[in-house]
Amino acid sequence: MTVYESNLENESATVALGQQIAQHLTTPTVIYLSGDLGAGKTTFSRGVIRSLGHQGAVKSPTYALVEPYELEIGEVFHFDLYRVADPEELEFMGIRDYFTDNSICLVEWPNNGHGLIPKADLEIYISYKDQQRQITIKPVSEAGQTIVSKLR
Repeated sequence: MTVYESNLENESATVALGQQIAQHLTTPTVIYLSGDLGAGKTTFSRGVIRSLGHQGAVKSPTYALVEPYELEIGEVFHFDLYRVADPEELEFMGIRDYFTDNSICLVEWPNNGHGLIPKADLEIYISYKDQQRQITIKPVSEAGQTIVSKLR
């Protein structure tokens, strides 16, 4: 499968890439977002969620664990599992119920939910590179490969 890599000059470029990917999303889709604190995972998610039709603020779900959005495409769930110490915490919140045939799930810090969340269609890693960010998008399903093949 083809891996997509790009440098992101600034926050606007990160949002724009999220918007570009959103144009090719269908339900169900699971996207894993990994990288250092402050690397741009929530910024990328903001681009996706706004492009899918959300008009308000897109805040980090660090304390709530999940922010739900009811949009025309279906349900969009933005997870931040950074504060999850034990994946069993996710079982208590009913995390499996969020991953439906009518949902798009963006999961920050997916390793903290290992074993309880479905496999991703796209694995995205954002890292620091000098004053910029570097993004690597790895498709891990046919749906993910279709999305990556449409990126410029």
